[in-house]
Amino acid sequence: MTFGLASDHAGYDMKEFVKQYLTRLGHAVKDYGTHSTESCDYPDFAHALAHGIETGEVERGVAVCGSGEGISMTLNKHQMIRAALVWRADIARLCRQHNDANVLVLPGRFLTPEEAEPIVEAWLTTPFEGGRHQRRIDKIPVC
Repeated sequence: MTFGLASDHAGYDMKEFVKQYLTRLGHAVKDYGTHSTESCDYPDFAHALAHGIETGEVERGVAVCGSGEGISMTLNKHQMIRAALVWRADIARLCRQHNDANVLVLPGRFLTPEEAEPIVEAWLTTPFEGGRHQRRIDKIPVC
């Protein structure tokens, strides 16, 4: 599977950790930036990741900013994106099972790599259940 990654400066270190983790598992990674801890604007990178998913360049994504809120809000403005802000592995499982979340959003300033790893693993390995959950996803408007 090919994953897109995006972060702002506050999420850069966590993004780099996730990149190494995904690569170690044998996944391909496309890094949409940022590429340093220099102050930058999260929407620039969120839009690039969303476009990558919308065009099929990548299948799913992981995004990180300081709180996870800003990048999540930006991603969810895109039609094909279901970004979920996650801080626990059980929430990661539920956002895949029930919401078919195609972008995992992590709060970079509030998680350590040791805390993030089981979250990413749960999100990677949990399938979408479909059924009644698909019916609910179908009710999310596409503008």
